[in-house]
Amino acid sequence: MISRKTRYALMALLRLAKEYGKGPIQIAEIAKGESIPQKFLESILNDCKKMGVVQSKMGKAGGYFLIKPPVDIDLATIYNHFEGPAAMLSCVSDKYYEPCEFGRNEEHCGICKTFKKIDAQTSAILKSTNLQSIIDEDQTGYYK
Repeated sequence: MISRKTRYALMALLRLAKEYGKGPIQIAEIAKGESIPQKFLESILNDCKKMGVVQSKMGKAGGYFLIKPPVDIDLATIYNHFEGPAAMLSCVSDKYYEPCEFGRNEEHCGICKTFKKIDAQTSAILKSTNLQSIIDEDQTGYYK
């Protein structure tokens, strides 16, 4: 499961994506509309600034806005920033590789091979899914 912080980040980014190109949105409006505690949202949006996907503008007409089109912000960027690598086992992780804790030969281990396939498919889905595609997939009408 993803953390609440990651889920809130995704919700806030989708809200900004929905309003892309229409100007900044005040943090209080995002917090209220998405039911996210405002202080927590401030921290999340600061992380999103560090990721290079949002910017803020000060003043009465200020707020947060995406600095990239929604189609250019993929889930891998968001997920990896907040959750770290998606690998389920350290013996298949690219960034945090550790040898099999049971001392098995990873090239021949069925468990390692299986989770390597799962990791590759998960990574491919995260990389190929962007904010715009999530909006397009939404059938609730919320992001339309």
